[in-house]
Amino acid sequence: MKETTKNILDIKDLYVHYTAYKNVIRAVNGVSLSLKRGKSLGLVGETGAGKTTIAKAVMGILPDRQARIPGGVIEFDGEDLLKYTEKKMEKVRGNKISMVFQDPMTALNPIEKVGDQIAETIRNHNKISKTEAEKQAIDILEMVGIPGDRYSEYPHQFSGGMKQRVVIAIALACKPELLIADEPTTALDVTIQAQVLRMLAKLKNELQTSVIMITHDLGIVAEMCDDVAVVYAGEIVEIGPVESIFDHASHPYTIGLFNSLPDLKSKEARLKPIKGLMPDPANLPEGCKFHDRCPNADEECRKKSPNTIELTPGHFVMCMKVKEEK
Repeated sequence: MKETTKNILDIKDLYVHYTAYKNVIRAVNGVSLSLKRGKSLGLVGETGAGKTTIAKAVMGILPDRQARIPGGVIEFDGEDLLKYTEKKMEKVRGNKISMVFQDPMTALNPIEKVGDQIAETIRNHNKISKTEAEKQAIDILEMVGIPGDRYSEYPHQFSGGMKQRVVIAIALACKPELLIADEPTTALDVTIQAQVLRMLAKLKNELQTSVIMITHDLGIVAEMCDDVAVVYAGEIVEIGPVESIFDHASHPYTIGLFNSLPDLKSKEARLKPIKGLMPDPANLPEGCKFHDRCPNADEECRKKSPNTIELTPGHFVMCMKVKEEK
């Protein structure tokens, strides 16, 4: 493992655009974030905020024809992945950086044995025999809580929770330095969800893997993550340590997300949802992207894009009104 940089991942001023029916969809707009080795970062926000696009940009799996990256840097282990050729990225993807995709039902090949799918990943990145790859695949299956004698079974013979464990096993097969988990518990019931999260936390500690957790669930962030970045309309509107964000949420969007959660201690009869919808990424508004939904917005917010300011060490927010209040 390289020690050339304190952070395992540094994303600087990243832009990602899609083209569809001659429209330019601005999915990611100047995102900057970093992740320390062995730590975990949560990306939260509504559907369409750009969270998965950020992850796919890191993995180098954006669709070739529709997507382009007009600007930005993605440094992994001190090297810019955006300058890598596809052949060089193949050595990184699945080996140093792995991704757990959202739907375990479609992430697995239905006509291949689950063990063979894990062994294939191992052999792609290591010069070992088929027998040794199978042995390692059995060990990884058992590490994620699946008996090794189920190596020869097919995906349809597994429950949803077990399928997700297999997907995680594939992602961890080569002991990656960075694991990106995209809504890894969305399709699972609450009990299985808790089991998968405990397993991910255990494996993270055992393997010292850095993790990016993409989720809508702030409860998962509180349990799993060291830092959290709130994404809105392709921008990070607030980022910082979990404790600081949860105790002192400052951006109106972040506050709105917390107000949308049920509170057992509160006597409020109704929740306070965020009004309106996410702006169309093909036609983003001028000024602050959140101003149409913000209770504090004024004319300045509609015309001027806010700068990012540091409220406390490591806690940054993109909002002009917060600066005035503080």
